[in-house]
Amino acid sequence: MTRLTITYMKYLRTNLLTILLLITSGFIANAQYTETINSNRPGASQGAFSVGTGVIQLEAGGYYGNDTHTLLRTSTDILGADYSLRYGLFFEALEISLIGSFEDDTEFIRIGANDVEFKTRNFKTNTFGAKYLIFDPSRTIKPDQPNLYSWKANQKFKWKTLIPAVSIYAGANFSQSTNPFLYEGEKAITPKVALITQNNWRGSWVLVMNLILDKLTEEFPTYTGIVTLTHAFTPKFAGFMEYQGIISDVYADDIVRTGMAYLVSDDLQFDISGLINFKNTPDRWQLAAGVSYRLDLHKKEEYLDDSYEGDRRRKRTEKRQNKDKIEDIPEEN
Repeated sequence: MTRLTITYMKYLRTNLLTILLLITSGFIANAQYTETINSNRPGASQGAFSVGTGVIQLEAGGYYGNDTHTLLRTSTDILGADYSLRYGLFFEALEISLIGSFEDDTEFIRIGANDVEFKTRNFKTNTFGAKYLIFDPSRTIKPDQPNLYSWKANQKFKWKTLIPAVSIYAGANFSQSTNPFLYEGEKAITPKVALITQNNWRGSWVLVMNLILDKLTEEFPTYTGIVTLTHAFTPKFAGFMEYQGIISDVYADDIVRTGMAYLVSDDLQFDISGLINFKNTPDRWQLAAGVSYRLDLHKKEEYLDDSYEGDRRRKRTEKRQNKDKIEDIPEEN
């Protein structure tokens, strides 16, 4: 890597941390509890909103894939599981989480005319962290009232819809010093920070962006950007497309993911997805399937009264519950 590139990375890291501190000191906001499960699966990004106080949520899945490295003449079959345990702590804006993965890799190295097999099995990642919502546009920016005299005015693009919800994330990667997935000289505990934005648009479109700085104290830190676009086709089915760019002296890549999720109930979701990349050092593909489940201990009175969107959802839920009660009343003979 050139001296200019190294200088730029150091400049980017320093200035991003400064921006995070300024944003944190400038805004105070609240997150939103939602009627249905709020899962980060099946993509690799994190949404800006927490699961809500009193909510315990498990997101887990399995994946299978292959990495083929042209220059090193290796082919690696990958069987793994990823998991995320999320909990809304103290108040709506705060979420703590444990995010990790376990892999069983079988690597075949071509030596002469033979393929020599090597196995690696261990936790690949484990990160304990906290996410805090620092700005929620639905709390401060109310939607426009419908124009009763102009259809065109109601359909006109509104620039304020581009203002996203913003969260910050800070965590620590931890592992055993003997873990074979650690690079040579890498410490067992390293920091990880992220800036997260989320736009919820009309028509059931959601745009999530993550800017991640990982292993900042190491000789070879990693800079990652993720852009995820999700669309709900029906109240039950949703699809997504995702781009992930990774910059590091150890491993750099451009990855694309796509997949679908099916909402079984308010608290249960299944998903399938796949990924490919755009290089041959290594050439990657992967298929995955998973499930998300929440234990909802959230109290109705904890809905956000000062959030327009939170208040709207609370009223809609109460209306639905009252309707169910009326339907359950037996008819008199």
